[in-house]
Amino acid sequence: MLKVFDAKTALRLARDTLQNEADAINALNARLANDDSVVQAISLLLNCSGRVVVSGIGKSGHIGRKIAATLASTGTPALFVHPAEAAHGDLGMVTADDAFIAISYSGESAELMTILPVVKRMGSKVIAITGKPGSSLASIADVHLNVAVEKEACPMNLAPTTSTTVTLALGDALAVALLDLRGFKEEDFARSHPGGALGRRLLTHVRDVMRSGDAVPRVSADVKLTEALLEITQKGMGMTAIVDADGKPVGVFTDGDLRRMIDKVQDFSKVIIGDVMHANPRSIAPEKMAVDAVAVMEQYRINQMLVTDADGKLVGALHIHDLTRAKVI
Repeated sequence: MLKVFDAKTALRLARDTLQNEADAINALNARLANDDSVVQAISLLLNCSGRVVVSGIGKSGHIGRKIAATLASTGTPALFVHPAEAAHGDLGMVTADDAFIAISYSGESAELMTILPVVKRMGSKVIAITGKPGSSLASIADVHLNVAVEKEACPMNLAPTTSTTVTLALGDALAVALLDLRGFKEEDFARSHPGGALGRRLLTHVRDVMRSGDAVPRVSADVKLTEALLEITQKGMGMTAIVDADGKPVGVFTDGDLRRMIDKVQDFSKVIIGDVMHANPRSIAPEKMAVDAVAVMEQYRINQMLVTDADGKLVGALHIHDLTRAKVI
């Protein structure tokens, strides 16, 4: 039967849970100051010539999957193997070159203890993460990481809550330390996340999104404004580049420039584009990152940008909408 909802009690329990878990992480942090087990674990993982295999069952398994995913996405090849499935064939995924992280708060998981002797005989190094330094799992491991907590956040001290949070935090600590030691950069992260926003921002070059060839509006400086307006209309970029005989841009003319001229010019048919263009237009190289083009556009509050090669010749053009469609913005 549901209790009558009490907002104050609910908020207190929620905050108590967060405080309990925060305190446990702080306690682990303090404990590690006098414990070199984490350094040993990091060294073992850093020098592993194979992959990091993470295993655990129940809530420990869920945490293990996340730790494996974090390691894999930050430069440490890793995978999760379910211990029960490992006992029925999946242990074939593990090699002597691998490091094996076994997670069990009690340190007595039957499923893990069934496979770990085999893992050890294969030659894999084992890192155990438990809350019981005297457990069977801790005794068989090459390195033991102690994640003992004073109590779970669960009011009955039964449901894995604080212990799983501490284990997850420790996994993040290992991954971040390895990330730095491996010299892992933003570009490396992007390569492992090509479908994500960061991947698009860091892997997309100007040449990947720019318009090129006949799609780039361009006229010479001696044509009339009316001809330039026709080029702007046909190419649909809201601007045209003005180029010299060598194909190098000497100016740009935009829709905005036209609007600002309306009250000042009586006969547009007599205006030469070279007389009203903006000289020395902003440009970017095709090999530059698209995000760099975004930064320039935002800095100078422009919606279009020319793309020039190493010789200064016009090879493309960008509109802010091109970058939006490519999800760079």
